[in-house]
Amino acid sequence: MKKILVIDDEEWLREMMRLALRQRGFEVIEAENGTTGIEKARIELPDLILCDVNMERVDGYLTLSTLRNEPATAAIPFILMTGFADNAGMRHGMELGADDYLPKPFTIDGLYAAVDARLKKAQMLREEADKKLADLRDSISLMLPHELRTPLNGILAYGEMLSTDAATLSKQEIAEMGQVIHESGQRLERLIENFLIYAQIELMARDPQHASALRKKHTTQAAKVIADSARKQAQLAGRAGDLTLELSDTPISVSEEYLTKIVDELMHNAFRFSKAGTPVRASLSATQGVASLSIADRGQGLTPEQINRIGAYMQFQRKFQEQQGLGLGLIIAKRLAELHDGTLTIQSEAGVGTTVTVALPSAPAA
Repeated sequence: MKKILVIDDEEWLREMMRLALRQRGFEVIEAENGTTGIEKARIELPDLILCDVNMERVDGYLTLSTLRNEPATAAIPFILMTGFADNAGMRHGMELGADDYLPKPFTIDGLYAAVDARLKKAQMLREEADKKLADLRDSISLMLPHELRTPLNGILAYGEMLSTDAATLSKQEIAEMGQVIHESGQRLERLIENFLIYAQIELMARDPQHASALRKKHTTQAAKVIADSARKQAQLAGRAGDLTLELSDTPISVSEEYLTKIVDELMHNAFRFSKAGTPVRASLSATQGVASLSIADRGQGLTPEQINRIGAYMQFQRKFQEQQGLGLGLIIAKRLAELHDGTLTIQSEAGVGTTVTVALPSAPAA
């Protein structure tokens, strides 16, 4: 039985709504003001909240804002009821996180329609989330064993040769095998690190309180952080001469740790999917409170279809290219940007190159 919380200071209206909703099989909880409504929402965790806007002391907007800022109640569908539904008030309610408006006076049929629509949408969102989790589990179960074995096979094979045939191997052969083992170990380390980071990001995305605290962290010297990360990736790729930096220093609302991770992943991809001798450019600029980081290469590029299909554990043209790792780098950067109220966009043309742009809120100047 679905549970609905009705918050309104008019007793006759609460009674009418209680009777009407119970006839449709809903359990109804009542609150005569916003303060009581907030407490009952915390305790009862209803499936839907119907709340009057115009109440003394704690009005509908404050009730909505309070519940949206608490992890346990943040996702509960919330319908505001008002007899003064002007555009400014409706916009304010929507900005605070209201799901719908129910203008007063309303009919019983109008009440049913609003409640059914919100509950149906909430159910669809839950089903969509469940499907994404199921897809993710399927992807992990299919891809992870193979991706773990790829570098592990190199480590085991060459380790066995060194342990059994060391006496017959030259110093050069031993050094080459050691290098393969080292590189395979690095790939395995990166794979495990990205897998754990992606899982951590998805957990944080489901915790509004954690996500809110994350957005309060800043990087004051973003240009230096970006430059250090970009140069490191260029050195690892053996392409220091291909790197161009155009960085206007601006504070960004993201921690140094996560800004570094975003740059590491995007620069790693830019060097991996472009040829030595072709330029890779990183630029940073700020306009109207938004810091834009762009990383561009002249590599193989992506088709529009491939861009639309980008997701965790998705790789392209695996049969034609040797790719190590789960292809998580791009999605990690995208999810980190989204967690910080930012965006990641891709402009690409197959055979021409790719530009990835991350837009993040600028931080207040120190």
